[in-house]
Amino acid sequence: MKQITVLLADDHTILREGLRALLELEGDFEVVGEAANGLQAVELARELHPAVVVLDLAMPQLNGLEAARRILQQVAPPPKVLILSAHADDAYVEQVAALGVMGYLVKQTSAHLLAKAIREIYNGKVFYSPSIAKRLGDHQQETPRRAGRIRKDAVHLTSREREVLQRVAEGGANKEVAADLGISVKTVEKHRQSVMQKLGIHDTAGLTRYAISAGIIESSVQCTIL
Repeated sequence: MKQITVLLADDHTILREGLRALLELEGDFEVVGEAANGLQAVELARELHPAVVVLDLAMPQLNGLEAARRILQQVAPPPKVLILSAHADDAYVEQVAALGVMGYLVKQTSAHLLAKAIREIYNGKVFYSPSIAKRLGDHQQETPRRAGRIRKDAVHLTSREREVLQRVAEGGANKEVAADLGISVKTVEKHRQSVMQKLGIHDTAGLTRYAISAGIIESSVQCTIL
């Protein structure tokens, strides 16, 4: 039986260990690596060339959306990417789908469904949690006017703006963010102001609340300022 190589990326060690154990029981999966943050996920994907990468969305240093973007752009041949997240907001599902992500599961899913999803996307098929698939199907039935309004209302942030937003929401000062990203403090300030303008948010607490609601960071991060 051919083994499907898998890279697991989630900042919770116990979850990664549990997923590894569940997948290895299936017999046709080989977990070749584990990443605790988005940057590590990108690095390991480049190094290990797994067939499938299972990514959480809310990870430190680099969130799953940006990690997926880099993996699909920088790893050749690109692996199949499956999002496994507690967040199932339609806007995020649409964004990751636009990147070329093949699957999206909520974390409440069963081990059987996770294994099925990995096999399906490995074979080139798209796979979503049933609840997400139903909502997407419902949206396809909406009027063009309603669908157009959804697209118009979506806020587009650049990859760098999302990186800055995440670092700021995690509590980083401009100088720290600049050092982490290898850019100037002035550039950080420029991106920060652009994000605030696009989102209509005027303080760091508001940015943090947005990042939590959008699944960019977890609610435990910086909860003291909320």
